[in-house]
Amino acid sequence: MASKTLFQSLVGKLLPKANTVNEAGGSAYSFSRKHALAQYASTGCLNSTFYASDDEQLAKALELCNGVEPEFIARAALYARERGFMKDLPALLCAVLSVKSPGLMAEIFDRVIDSPKMLRNFVQIMRSGVVSRKSLGTLPKRLILQWLEGRSDEQLFNGSVGNDPSLADIIKMVHPKPASASRAALFGYFIGREVDETALPEIVQQFEKFKRSVKSGNEKLDPPAVPFQMLTALPLSQRQWKRIARDGSWQMTRMNLNTFARHGVFGDQELVAEVTNRLRNEALIEKAKAFPYQLMVAYLNAGDDVPTAIRESLQDAMEVAIRNVPRMAGKVFVFPDVSGSMQSPVTGLRKGSTTKVRCLDVAALVAAAVLRKNPDAEVIPFSDNAIDVRLNPRDSVMTNAQKLASLPSGGTNCSAPLRFLNDRKARGDLVIYVSDNESWIDSNRHGMFGGSATETMKQWASFQSRNPQARMVCIDIQPNGTTQAAEREDITNVGGFSDQVFSLIADVASGQASKDHWVTMIEKVSL
Repeated sequence: MASKTLFQSLVGKLLPKANTVNEAGGSAYSFSRKHALAQYASTGCLNSTFYASDDEQLAKALELCNGVEPEFIARAALYARERGFMKDLPALLCAVLSVKSPGLMAEIFDRVIDSPKMLRNFVQIMRSGVVSRKSLGTLPKRLILQWLEGRSDEQLFNGSVGNDPSLADIIKMVHPKPASASRAALFGYFIGREVDETALPEIVQQFEKFKRSVKSGNEKLDPPAVPFQMLTALPLSQRQWKRIARDGSWQMTRMNLNTFARHGVFGDQELVAEVTNRLRNEALIEKAKAFPYQLMVAYLNAGDDVPTAIRESLQDAMEVAIRNVPRMAGKVFVFPDVSGSMQSPVTGLRKGSTTKVRCLDVAALVAAAVLRKNPDAEVIPFSDNAIDVRLNPRDSVMTNAQKLASLPSGGTNCSAPLRFLNDRKARGDLVIYVSDNESWIDSNRHGMFGGSATETMKQWASFQSRNPQARMVCIDIQPNGTTQAAEREDITNVGGFSDQVFSLIADVASGQASKDHWVTMIEKVSL
């Protein structure tokens, strides 16, 4: 019989050697430039994270753009916006193309800059000078003018919420030529000129009339159909708050349940039923492009005054939001990282608007969602070591995610759950990591990366010796350029926290993935 020790040493020699160190100082593998750019585009929000400042992320993203062809930059921007629902990096990539390939920027502009928020992001980035220009330039200016011309008066008015820059600032920059009297009056209204109110679009007239009415003490006039943010500073009556709740969009409703409860909206049982049905409506959930974790946060943050029926409708909505989670044949293991760095906000730190959602919450949610659809799956959280935790697959996603998110944290040891399985001589077909990939406890921290494979790769080789058909998916939810498991036929690395990652898991589970599967998917995005 062959020597087990000899066989294991030979396997170790065949493994790829770590070629860099990660942000935590541990041995790691570098992503290719394309993969790293995709990672930043799908996870980066240009805010400070646990390991990197906003300036460092920006510099890295721009550096990566210098090493890939413009076509991939364009496709990464489209993928991150249309499938990852990201905002900042897609706008940045559009701005980069204004210098590298203006024609490509024009091709993708309307698909990436698809909302007033995205337009403000794009203009802010362009004017900042980070892409080596501070003026908009002829083509970007023309695209912005076309963007403005392609929106109705009502769309522009409803999109005028927000600053730095405001829509009024953008109008002053590009000097659009109004095609109608109402558009001319609207542009004048935006930039603070005196205008004939009767010439304004109907929605603006309604808004101005409502403001005067409320300030004079009239509590009976219904609020106009304008963005919620335009109304909150006004002294509204309970009746008017009910009207706002009745007319609200899905996303606005999700975000303001406690506000509605505070203003007595939910004393109306008919309205409670309306809100409940809205939140569980499949078409509205899809239209809102809701992140599953946003539903979990809404559920956990809903106060005692929010009716049970509404809280339960958020659980129903979660079932819709995670329906891309595949049912997988064979034995599945999910490894959510619960270490200290995973306690940081998933979209980074931003003064005045830092999200309450942690990387940990997203990892816990992915694990709970996989378990919900695959009751035989086993969830093994880890930090310094693997953590033995019992989850009931019949419990809701919300319940199991909350249980995982409450586990104690520590350092990061990505190889720990694989070692745990190897000690048990476990059999399995699919391993799913959800982490920030910043493993260091299991690393040779002396002499850089030590000239050997990472411990995660060594433990994976041991696991595969018993399970030769097994595959691994590593989901990274933070912007960085390294991994603990080198990309190859049996290992797929992907970044992001939209439900798109579930589709990629399905590809791997069904054997459709190959080396560089994620980059290949992005390269197939049509321009």
